[in-house]
Amino acid sequence: MSRHAATRETSQLDRRLEALNSATELAAGVLPEETLASVLQVLDRASSRRLLSGDHTVVGFFGATGSGKSSLFNAVNGEEIATAAVRRPTTTEPLAGIWGVQGSDALLDWLEVRKRHAAAPIKGFADDDTGLILLDLPDFDSTRAANREIVQRMVGLVDVLVWVLDPQKYADAAVHNDFLAPLSSHGAVTIVVLNQVDRLPEHEVRPVLESLTAILARDGLGKVQVLGASAVLGTGVDKVRAAIRQVAMQRRAMSQRLAADVSQAATRLAEASGLPSGGAAAGGGAAEGATAAGGGAAAGATAAAKARLAGELAVAANVPLVVDAVARSYRLEATRRTGWPVTRWLARFRPDPLRRLNLRREGAKPALNRTSLPPAGAPEQARTDAAVREFADAASAGAPGPWRAAIRGAAREGSDRLPDALDQAIASTELSAGKKSWWWGGFNVVQSLALVTALAGFAWLGFLAALGYLQLPVPEVPRVQGWPVPTVMIAGGVLLGIVLAIGARFISGAAAASRSAVARKRLTAAVAAVAGELVVAPVEREVGRLAKFTASLKAAAGRQ
Repeated sequence: MSRHAATRETSQLDRRLEALNSATELAAGVLPEETLASVLQVLDRASSRRLLSGDHTVVGFFGATGSGKSSLFNAVNGEEIATAAVRRPTTTEPLAGIWGVQGSDALLDWLEVRKRHAAAPIKGFADDDTGLILLDLPDFDSTRAANREIVQRMVGLVDVLVWVLDPQKYADAAVHNDFLAPLSSHGAVTIVVLNQVDRLPEHEVRPVLESLTAILARDGLGKVQVLGASAVLGTGVDKVRAAIRQVAMQRRAMSQRLAADVSQAATRLAEASGLPSGGAAAGGGAAEGATAAGGGAAAGATAAAKARLAGELAVAANVPLVVDAVARSYRLEATRRTGWPVTRWLARFRPDPLRRLNLRREGAKPALNRTSLPPAGAPEQARTDAAVREFADAASAGAPGPWRAAIRGAAREGSDRLPDALDQAIASTELSAGKKSWWWGGFNVVQSLALVTALAGFAWLGFLAALGYLQLPVPEVPRVQGWPVPTVMIAGGVLLGIVLAIGARFISGAAAASRSAVARKRLTAAVAAVAGELVVAPVEREVGRLAKFTASLKAAAGRQ
């Protein structure tokens, strides 16, 4: 591989690891802790491996008891390094055959391999410049728990996995279900060797290899190399060496292994998220199918959903009651200022609806006030809960299960603060309760003139009556169309006052409707602001987090 290609592959792996880390951080608190912990282990292993020798390719030999794994290991090494099964039942500790000892110590320390052997150069296979480490590992079906733990750990650490199977147990469910199938995304760094083919009749070797290939295809490893070999006779050993040499000389095994680990971790996150999966191919898995299909996107907070939420919360917070109080308060004040002066004083005995709700506080600081609106009862609380739940359901539509729950939970974060926040929002809204209308002054002046006219007429008639009572000469009263002027003054003043009062009533009704409409708009905006802070913003935060998670997962799967 050219230096340019290696740099490009390293850069791509950097981006995928960074994306996987971002996806893991974004999923904190949403996905199960054990899932996140397993992904973090992948990230830690990748970080540690990349800090160690990149010039060495670590190849692990895995197999069951009796598969001839150690014998094949010796045959590939060209010398008896490991103790074969005829002299010891199982391998109990990892053993390394090394070509290129320089620079390998730190890597082997990380692998926790104490037994190390500097292997002799083998022409056409490996020498000190090859940078190759072969590991003979304990049997994965060992009865010793410590041995099984070593195998499980090494499965996650080595660059290349060589699975050594034998003709009797090559279809064993333990190796396929526990190891091969879970590593289906690692086909590029997996070699399967059917050892001990010398125990099979020659005509059965090919059918057995084809059977093994079919089983591996069902495990998701349809493109993996499947080789037949006999460590005893040396049959096929050169092919095993050639396969190992090929991956070692390309210097891509470490990157391919880590890339496969990232794909597997992305798949694990996708499955835990409940993202739709499909077409799980090697190197991609469910995460690729999910993200490529565009699944897992939440509907989000639409304008219509926000408006409906604000409307429902406004009703639950008694905004209609306040709007009605604004209209009644205005009409009452208009009556006090423009009504018939003879009866308008009666309006002063009627309480101001806004003052009763503690919403008419000249000079008070709204932020420090609370209303006297009825406290939220069971119906109002139920309406609030239903509105929040409906909004969360609409916003989370399309989101996978755990994220849908997270979005719904975010919508309920501020539920306890909603009643008080809504009350304060209403108390802080400018309702123009003390604002006078321009026409009040004119009506009041005319009403006063009408009253003065009527009173003057009464005074005139009273003066004339007093003169008659005292037997004094009574002067002739001017007439208009035959009607005495004092009488006209009284009738005209009273009639004008009543007409003005009725007219003012109609005008104040229209003005009250206009002012209440403005109040409704302001109150709804105030309620919407509270809903935006306590309900919408947390929901949009979670929806945005899901979008970032999905994008990061797509990048981690190598699809971006």
